[in-house]
Amino acid sequence: MSLSGDLTGQVAFITGAARGQGRNHAVRLAEHGVDIIAVDICSDIESVPYTLATPADLKETVRLVEATGRQAYSTQVDVRDLVSMEVAVREGVARFGRLDMVIANAGISSPAPTLEMSPQAWSTMIDVNLTGVWNTARAAVPAILESGRGGSVVMISSLASIVANANTAHYAAAKAGVVALMRVMASELASKKVRVNTIHPTTVATDMVLNDATYRLFRPDLEAPTREDFAEAARTLNKMRITALDVDDITATVLHLVGESGRYITGQTLVVDAGGSL
Repeated sequence: MSLSGDLTGQVAFITGAARGQGRNHAVRLAEHGVDIIAVDICSDIESVPYTLATPADLKETVRLVEATGRQAYSTQVDVRDLVSMEVAVREGVARFGRLDMVIANAGISSPAPTLEMSPQAWSTMIDVNLTGVWNTARAAVPAILESGRGGSVVMISSLASIVANANTAHYAAAKAGVVALMRVMASELASKKVRVNTIHPTTVATDMVLNDATYRLFRPDLEAPTREDFAEAARTLNKMRITALDVDDITATVLHLVGESGRYITGQTLVVDAGGSL
């Protein structure tokens, strides 16, 4: 038996599902028999210095899920909008008849020195990366509770909540806040058989990392750093000397937490960092 056990017939609600980690979580869960409620903003955000996912990206996630033989329901939703999130959950549950797991994955990055970042950059980061996670839980967890079967909530935090890096104060604060949120919710929901945990990746090879703003964050000594310049610096961050994790490395931990092998894991921070916190 795989670590995840038999997930056939279960349903997952995943934010930021149009590409990157979110898409990979959706497709790999579908391969394990899970139907997917996939949401993503599918539009750019002014303070974010790279292009976000598109409606076409979300459609591709649906296509990849359905290619596994499972079903997918998708809709464009901003995690900052609680009412719209509640509607998305309600419509998804109406289609599939249940909800078993929540993957709060949506997030943004906008590096800037603490005393130079704009108020908009700060508030947008907190709104998306922290309040958006609360909105996700607030909208979706009641549907898990209604069944009485229990379930799993996985919140994607970051190594940045553990290790201080310059120019990431708003990001680190939001990701650290997710940990506190997770612990309180894990305590509140344990008696109801709902497990809540965070995953803390180091750099992951997605569009949120592979862009010019991140390259400059890692190589402030260069005027126009390239991906290879970034890779050189990133390898020094991780003690195992890798540039970035693959999305499958994070999905494997998601599968562990939502599956049979994670049935007694709650209130925990699972660090997947190639030694970056050492």
